[in-house]
Amino acid sequence: MSRPIVGIIGNPHILDDDYPIHAVGHMNSEAVATVAGCLPMMIAPDPRLVSVEELLEACDGFLLTGGRPNIHPEEYGEPETEAHGAFDRCRDAITLPLVRACVERGQPFLGICRGFQEVNVAMGGSLYPEIRDLPGRMNHRMPPDGTLEEKFALRHTVKFSAAGPFHQMMGAQEVMTNTLHGQGIKEPGARIVIDGYAPDGTPEAIYVKDAPGFTYSVQWHPEWDSANDPVSRPLFEAFGEATRAFAAARRGQPLRQSA
Repeated sequence: MSRPIVGIIGNPHILDDDYPIHAVGHMNSEAVATVAGCLPMMIAPDPRLVSVEELLEACDGFLLTGGRPNIHPEEYGEPETEAHGAFDRCRDAITLPLVRACVERGQPFLGICRGFQEVNVAMGGSLYPEIRDLPGRMNHRMPPDGTLEEKFALRHTVKFSAAGPFHQMMGAQEVMTNTLHGQGIKEPGARIVIDGYAPDGTPEAIYVKDAPGFTYSVQWHPEWDSANDPVSRPLFEAFGEATRAFAAARRGQPLRQSA
């Protein structure tokens, strides 16, 4: 069986100040290809260009990436404020129904940063617009200066539920992560299980209860140094195994282990 296809959600950018593009970070594609063992395929998240139905048929799993624009608060019933920042309504229109369809079908997805937030909102949850403004919370945002190594450096621990799925996957109940985000979960959506927290109480790891497929999402950035990091690697490996299993099942082929 050929490698299963993982659709990587892209983000809009302006190249050279005037040329609009969709793009995904190289580290996302590399993690999907070299650690998950799947074929990375960029998705232009715009309902004028693609439909959720087409994506479900074309891809075996999905990587819901991070991105600067935030989910519009209307998606969880709140008014827009300056604190909510920039938005990408086109991505909202694709990813939110895509998450719900994947949960229903058992189609694997891995949510990262904004993707983590999309999963919560798709399941009926809400978000705080700025975590660092909450009493007792840390500043989880990426440093504005420094090298990529410095920006993606490990910053704080995440503690998982004892014997929970993340604990079992990682082989440790507490791990170090490179959390980089401004928003965070306010109210968890229906069936959203918060399985890991930062020291300040910010949710950092979730999954969808009783979902038939892989629904793990994290608020940190496991795509960075995914081949070597002891937290990132098992997450992408598990995502790859789940995607291979889904692809084999729907093609009626025996599951073959990755090399």
